[in-house]
Amino acid sequence: MRELFFLTLANNLPRLKIFDRVRFVVYRMAGLSIKGKCTIWGPLTIRPIGGCKNIEIGKGSFINTEIRFGVPKDKVIIGANVQIGPRVMFETVNHGLRYIPGKGRGGWTKPIIVEDEVWIGGGSIITQGVTVGRGAVVAAGAVVTKDVEPNTIVGGVPAKFIRNIESDADA
Repeated sequence: MRELFFLTLANNLPRLKIFDRVRFVVYRMAGLSIKGKCTIWGPLTIRPIGGCKNIEIGKGSFINTEIRFGVPKDKVIIGANVQIGPRVMFETVNHGLRYIPGKGRGGWTKPIIVEDEVWIGGGSIITQGVTVGRGAVVAAGAVVTKDVEPNTIVGGVPAKFIRNIESDADA
């Protein structure tokens, strides 16, 4: 109940600069592991209740609005200085395609790792078992089902390699 109380409180604070620090502290009180000062605009949807303990956010990261974390067992680890656009989904769980009477479709979980200095565009979906490499860019609306190499740009459904990021001039 503690997690639900503090998550609800943080999610309902006005999105004004003066509340950024309060929101940060209240999300920590809900159980998120936050490794230094960062900005979380919220609201965050975290499923199931109890999932806050499975989320780590690195120093200097920016988490935009309406982010969803599906974290029943495995973790979502977000590195330092990561930029996450609005309405991004992190789903560590999936289910089988075949229905088995009395058992359903089954399910499995795998962690998601977002390394340092990544930019994830709005509306993207990051699926179970994916690692997004350092300095990578995920284009808005991409569905990432496979690992993303460092310093690359991916986009599309499913996400595919677009190009390498060669220098700071590309940034």
